[in-house]
Amino acid sequence: MSENSSDQPTVLVVDDNEGIADLYSSQLSAGHTVRTAYGGPEAIEAVDEAVDVILLDRRMPELSGDEVLDQIRAEGYDCRVIMVTAVDPDFDIIDMPFDDYLCKPVDKATLVDAIDHQLTAKQYSETLSELYQAKSKLAVLEAEKPSEELEESSEYQQLEQQAAASQIQAEQLISELDDFEAAFKSIDRHSNKNSP
Repeated sequence: MSENSSDQPTVLVVDDNEGIADLYSSQLSAGHTVRTAYGGPEAIEAVDEAVDVILLDRRMPELSGDEVLDQIRAEGYDCRVIMVTAVDPDFDIIDMPFDDYLCKPVDKATLVDAIDHQLTAKQYSETLSELYQAKSKLAVLEAEKPSEELEESSEYQQLEQQAAASQIQAEQLISELDDFEAAFKSIDRHSNKNSP
């Protein structure tokens, strides 16, 4: 697989229906680096550390989406997985390690929104990890070193700046996630209003 040198997120589209897989791929190609797999075994080969989000069909011959998901997680990939499927969800989904579940048919706007949400959530998680690491190091240094020594240390100053930047980024991302949450609540209210 050739890697795209741009900063676009990489999305792997997995569906044994080539028409659907190609449709999703073309819909997403403008803002994403897209890989396409027409089945489970091909999906396993296409996954690597560069993949940010997988759109995964459940009902496929040879290797089902459920089996692909289990294998991806067993191999330690932490990409976000969105099940995009005609299989109606049942209680078996409770223990499945996916991040979102969309029932076909799915339009372009829904796909893009779901991917954006997962990318924001992933970035928030990574930013929180960085913030926690920086704050932990600062706390240890502050407990062990005199304040004059800390003030003279360029490494300490840099770590403080890094923690502050991570804090700001985390706050921006949480506001984006709140916007998604508000959008979902609005959809819920709208669908409840229209239900019989």
